[in-house]
Amino acid sequence: MSHYQEKFQLGSLLLPNNIFYAPMAGHTDCAFRRIASLFGPGLTFCEMVKIEAVVRRCPETLRMLEIEKGNHPIGAQICGSNPSIAAEAAKFVEGLGFDLIDLNCGCPVNKVTKDCSGSALLRDLPLLRKMISAIVCSVSIPVTMKVRSGWDEESICVLELVQMAEEHGISGITIHGRTRKQKYEGFSNPLHIAEGKKRAKKIPVFGNGDVRDAETARSLFEKTHCDGLMIARAALAMPWIVQEIRSDFLHTPFIPPDPLEILSLHFSHLEEYYPPEKLLYQMKRIACGYLKGMRGVKKLRTACNHSKTVEEMKRNIHFFKEQRDVQDVADD
Repeated sequence: MSHYQEKFQLGSLLLPNNIFYAPMAGHTDCAFRRIASLFGPGLTFCEMVKIEAVVRRCPETLRMLEIEKGNHPIGAQICGSNPSIAAEAAKFVEGLGFDLIDLNCGCPVNKVTKDCSGSALLRDLPLLRKMISAIVCSVSIPVTMKVRSGWDEESICVLELVQMAEEHGISGITIHGRTRKQKYEGFSNPLHIAEGKKRAKKIPVFGNGDVRDAETARSLFEKTHCDGLMIARAALAMPWIVQEIRSDFLHTPFIPPDPLEILSLHFSHLEEYYPPEKLLYQMKRIACGYLKGMRGVKKLRTACNHSKTVEEMKRNIHFFKEQRDVQDVADD
């Protein structure tokens, strides 16, 4: 039966384990990856980048592709629909020192799909085949692809995608159980992932969608027999989720870290990475994830959202932590 696994082989890469943190535009920046590295996912990614921006050497895109020393293994995810540009972009990305390149075939947002990129490639499989071939032939590092199960329920194409991946040199495929039409709503269907795993003969299949904790991770493994998991939104709020999953499978104790402690550390990394004019927005964005589900944080979330300065934001969180710690002592 498929389960958490340490020392996982993906193409020519030997990875620490088979729990990956997904590439997410606007989220998996350098600051997030620093935090994630504390907890040991098998693979992390930079934010998704457009191939046209890569070949134009767009400064903002190049900054997203910066790799810190020691931040390995790391993947780059590229997005586009022009095979020749994709090949050039992939070759450049490989030269930056990435360990793996992933082709995005799952992003559902209109500004991506309007030019047949992202999940729109699922409606043009001949073009997708050309994209895969162009990228694989241009680099020597492993190439993977992340897909949705289809454009909608009437056009599920998981079996064709897995077969295409194997025929054209893809090293692994991640299947998200939602269709493009669902976007981020409803539930991910594990049956689509299970079907892809059954069809695969040579490459690993990773499950993606609705993994929120160790229980849902175990459930997805059991329902699909997938070879590993790629976790997206849950990792933003709980970057330690890989340790929770590991402890569950290895039957070892797991004590989650204090979210406020990790949030404060995350803030410090944001301050190093973002200019002052963008910093407060970024701090508010990540705070929402960390605070979600915490006991008694309604007032704190409101205070954070209304903070006018970075200093005010920090004070609000520090005050809440002090009050909470005092209350915890009193409860004891």
